[in-house]
Amino acid sequence: ARVRLPLPPVLMYHSISPSAAPDPHRLRVHPDRLDRHLRLLRRLGLRGVSLTELVRAADRGAAAGLVGLTFDDGYTDFLDFAVPVLRRHGMTGTVYVVAGRLGGHNEWDTGPRLAIMDADQVRAVAAAGQEVGSHTLTHARLAGAEPAVLAAEVGGSRRVLEDVLQAEVTGFCYPYGSYDEAAADAVRAAGYDNACVTGDYSPGDRVTLPRCYVSPRDTRAHVVARLARHHLRQRRAVAVTSMARRSVAGTAETTGSER
Repeated sequence: ARVRLPLPPVLMYHSISPSAAPDPHRLRVHPDRLDRHLRLLRRLGLRGVSLTELVRAADRGAAAGLVGLTFDDGYTDFLDFAVPVLRRHGMTGTVYVVAGRLGGHNEWDTGPRLAIMDADQVRAVAAAGQEVGSHTLTHARLAGAEPAVLAAEVGGSRRVLEDVLQAEVTGFCYPYGSYDEAAADAVRAAGYDNACVTGDYSPGDRVTLPRCYVSPRDTRAHVVARLARHHLRQRRAVAVTSMARRSVAGTAETTGSER
């Protein structure tokens, strides 16, 4: 379960909206900008897919030419603005929903209040061919959390969404990218197939997959740079992992010979 899973780049969005309201946390990407990003991917010969589709393609050795598209928090603007853009380009994404706030707002933020999809809207997203994943019950920081909190936030959120969708929920996303070994173990124990963090490339296994944050001002050049940077960081992380394995093997060999 802890084996590194090198993936193509995974882009991380939040709100997709034309609103001009204050955006202090830099969460809002205009739909036209998302459209330009996806047009760029097509010109580069790439196709955006949900994270579970990307992971399963990697399992088959068929992930070349794919890019993961993820959208955190489950805002209503995902259904209103992101889904039409994704459909226009023949692409899919994963929206990570805060399951305990369905029909509510982003109460965890100090900034502007953004509406979160209700159960009917979540079902509409799934019916449109997009993946719905879990983003905990309350958008809690999971690193250092007590076992009971982890069980509720990680496992409880999955049960809520599966009850809404009457279908399996396979993907999870750590709020704020906050996780530790206990949180990752809770994700495995809850039965998720995959989970993603933010920009952390270590350990990079199936439940700690890295993503590239996309800001509201990112141009097509920024996206190209983020794609290139991902490949560099991925290669570096793989090299570090290989060196660590060789070191462990060498130590074991030396210890064995001393016996």
